[in-house]
Amino acid sequence: MNQIPLTAAGAERLKLELKELKSVKRPAVIEAIATAREHGDLKENAEYHAAREEQSFTEGRIAELEAALSNAQIIDVTQLKQTDRVVFGCTVELFDVASEAELVYQIVGDIEADINANRIAISSPIARALIGKQEGDEAVVEAPGGTMEYVISAVHYR
Repeated sequence: MNQIPLTAAGAERLKLELKELKSVKRPAVIEAIATAREHGDLKENAEYHAAREEQSFTEGRIAELEAALSNAQIIDVTQLKQTDRVVFGCTVELFDVASEAELVYQIVGDIEADINANRIAISSPIARALIGKQEGDEAVVEAPGGTMEYVISAVHYR
């Protein structure tokens, strides 16, 4: 199986989520199922079916995290040779030419991507356009929403 890249910080976040799911969420769901079973007929027991569905989602996420962590190639960004070139794990400051806005993204593995935390997946159109470029370079991104143009202001390894 192919190794998937993860930042060291991302791997820690995933390990914490896995621990939370196993030690808190899973027992809570099991308790909810037991409580719902006490209410009688399971065929028409919406509480029971909801708890079973929640159990399915929880177990699925646990399996997904365990698989990702077991196949992960963990990359500690702080240990990389620091240059002004965009590589996996680095944080990139961008200037959006069209809107004149400043943007900051960290390029991370697919499973740890979170746009709300400014972490974009290595497989995203923006990340693919940025990889290999350096400070001062222009990056043109062909995305589903149209063509975007960015100038790389700075590259950080943190």
